[in-house]
Amino acid sequence: MGGCFSKPKPVELKIEVVLPEKERGKEELSASGKGSPRAYQGNGTACHFHSEERLPAPHPYSGAQDCVEAAVCHVKDLENGQMREVELGWGKVLLVKDNGEFHALGHKCPHYGAPLVKGVLSRGRVRCPWHGACFNISTGDLEDFPGLDSLHKFQVKIEKEKVYIRASKQALQLQRRTKVMAKCISPSAGHSGSTNVLIVGAGAAGLVCAETLRQEGFSDRIVLCTLDRHLPYDRPKLSKVLCCKWNNGRLALSEAGCLPQSLDAQPEQLALRPKEFFRAYGIEVLTEAQVVTVDVRNKKVVFKDGFKLEYSKLLLAPGSSPKTLSCKGKEVENVFTIRTPEDANRVVRLARGRNAVVVGAGFLGMEVAAYLTEKAHSVSVVELEETPFRRFLGERVGRALMKVFENNRVKFYMQTEVSELRAQEGKLKEVVLKSSKVVRADVCVVGIGAVPATGFLRQSGIGLDSRGFIPVNKPWTIYPQMMQTNIPGVFAAGDAVTFPLAWRNNRKVNIPHWQMAHAQGRVAAQNMLAQEAEINTVPYLWTAMFGKSLRYAGYGEGFDDVIIQGDLEELKFVAFYTKGDEVIAVASMNYDPIVSKVAEVLASGRAIRKREVE
Repeated sequence: MGGCFSKPKPVELKIEVVLPEKERGKEELSASGKGSPRAYQGNGTACHFHSEERLPAPHPYSGAQDCVEAAVCHVKDLENGQMREVELGWGKVLLVKDNGEFHALGHKCPHYGAPLVKGVLSRGRVRCPWHGACFNISTGDLEDFPGLDSLHKFQVKIEKEKVYIRASKQALQLQRRTKVMAKCISPSAGHSGSTNVLIVGAGAAGLVCAETLRQEGFSDRIVLCTLDRHLPYDRPKLSKVLCCKWNNGRLALSEAGCLPQSLDAQPEQLALRPKEFFRAYGIEVLTEAQVVTVDVRNKKVVFKDGFKLEYSKLLLAPGSSPKTLSCKGKEVENVFTIRTPEDANRVVRLARGRNAVVVGAGFLGMEVAAYLTEKAHSVSVVELEETPFRRFLGERVGRALMKVFENNRVKFYMQTEVSELRAQEGKLKEVVLKSSKVVRADVCVVGIGAVPATGFLRQSGIGLDSRGFIPVNKPWTIYPQMMQTNIPGVFAAGDAVTFPLAWRNNRKVNIPHWQMAHAQGRVAAQNMLAQEAEINTVPYLWTAMFGKSLRYAGYGEGFDDVIIQGDLEELKFVAFYTKGDEVIAVASMNYDPIVSKVAEVLASGRAIRKREVE
């Protein structure tokens, strides 16, 4: 291997994914066969795009034998604004009637497989009922996140008042479409260590930025570097549980049931894209690569091992680092934060049949606690607040969720914190609380928040706020671009940034959601290409526990009232979070697709007043 990190040769360059540091020695050989400690430092001068070099995209109508065509309904069977799943023999299709026109699309959301017929149709797009991704009904293109792929669009014709759909059998079975992308076309010469776009961080923001650049025809070099050992993966799956529901006597999976990997997942099961994808589109990945210095004057970054890379445009998406306990005994073994598949795997292995303690009753902590109830002998949760999720979901919703956990054998220790971790032969045995309680523990998971991983930027000249976040979009430059820092050509996205939230009067916020990182990555890429894109997404998140899914849209910080409809005890409710006269967020369980409906209203620019939901 080596690819764009190979020593330049007078032959066509092949793009490869970079191996972890410990494996590079096997591959880094010069033409003479002797080891070269920096053979993976590529040439990196500008590449040139040619349309014939694009990877061939599967055409939905590649041949008559591959197609199926059928009449699916009468034109009067659907009213404007209605959607219906129809069967074509080889698979289902989502049929949509909007403004008198029929559209046929893939029927499942490519993210986790949600049935889009249960979603929300508005403004020429359908919004996923589970996690809020939006797809254009005219093209099938993904317009809002989460997720990476779009929907197939199928041919529709009307004959004798009947609606016919023609579709590729292959497309019906795949149910997802990757947008056509440019490839990195290798130059004949160049010099080592330079690049065109360098992306620091390989989470959702970094990957979407790289993919968007290729989708927009950018064919120069892209290097994605990460501290992780792995290619970009679906981090939410590390803590979200495998949930099953019983429906009419049969086992049916909720969307969390699309997470068979969960805490004991292997990295390849979590991968957002396979290794071949990065090779095909010339997106180079440096794993186990820690950036220690950013030199904005000379446009280069320096890695911990001394390797240097130049850039023309830079995206900073380093994410966050979990907070750790500072109590006595913090160095004992079997105390974890969940950041990698290896962390999650070790927690599951150590917790089987033993005593587990989770410190922190936020989303990560509660998801881990829910998962471990089926694995551990006992599960205890320690939290400083009175109820779980109190600041985010409010007292009443928090207590309702807490009761579900208690019914599943989870013991809560509230309004206290850890004062000491006691060990036996170096391994955790007890957690001592400030309330004087002593809790037996063989493994402890700490989920008490995170801080932006931006320490390497402190001497760079790139602006940081007092908490270490990277502010973007201040009018520092003559032509400010969305997601740009105070340094022209240096952009930032993901958990480590603060940005103006348009529908909250451009309030400067930090929103560490998976969906928001996707959106920011795309906008950063578009503005690297001078497209003047803006963020118009509404924050959307979800969690899953014990077969139940909670969805949330909006930005509810500072809410002063909660209006609840439905039954909290039955966990069938919708909660509207208001500030003054305005609804600023909504949460629900078993009330789909209300959260997606509210998200769509807010995305349209319309305010929802308190009196409308009371």
